Amino acid sequence: MERWIPQNLLDLKCIDGSPHAMAGPRPVVLSGPSGAGKSTLLKKLMKEYDSIFGFSVSHTTRNPRPGEENGKDYHYVTRETMQAGIDNGEFIENAVFSGNMYGTSKAAVQDVQAKNLICILDIDMQGVRNIKTTDLNPIYISIQPPSMEVLEKRLRERKTESEENLQKRLNAAKVDMQFSKEPGVFDAIIVNDNLEEAYGQLKNALLEVSDHYNTASASSNTSTRFHPCTHQMKTF
Repeated sequence: MERWIPQNLLDLKCIDGSPHAMAGPRPVVLSGPSGAGKSTLLKKLMKEYDSIFGFSVSHTTRNPRPGEENGKDYHYVTRETMQAGIDNGEFIENAVFSGNMYGTSKAAVQDVQAKNLICILDIDMQGVRNIKTTDLNPIYISIQPPSMEVLEKRLRERKTESEENLQKRLNAAKVDMQFSKEPGVFDAIIVNDNLEEAYGQLKNALLEVSDHYNTASASSNTSTRFHPCTHQMKTF
């Protein structure tokens, strides 16, 4: 059975500069403010294309929310453990929000790539800035809410945040929304006003970026293209 991997996702550079340490499909970074719908879109993508994408499980020092599972949603660790990993150079990126540490480890990405899956990273704008300074070379996709009013409604309906933390998230979201407009930061920006429409845009964004790189590499004998409507991988 043929397997599709967008051509542009095959051009991964190694994190440490070595030619083979991080060999594998090029990762995809999903970023956006809390409440924009990244996790929901990610789960839909992973469910429909579970043999194509793999989720890089981040580390955090915050406590699990109801329904979250250790090792699936996050690796929940102590501040001491995470700081030691950062000091040892084990993390691609890390950030602090509302007093809690978050980060993506090299091992988490390598675990996904070892399965020959396209690695999906769900990170915030601090993480995007940090990854821009590395050789990871992912595709950057921003997921944004239609408005601050809608975002606040979504966050309040979660009922998982104190008023203080909610205000911090809203303030961070304002900065995030401005950051997403900076030229050259993201390959695609998706406004999640309607979940199904946003999901379709996400798949189309992967297709468009793939086509761009396929065109650039048209001189090669074989290229692969992502066909989100047919769920097929076609080889040309």
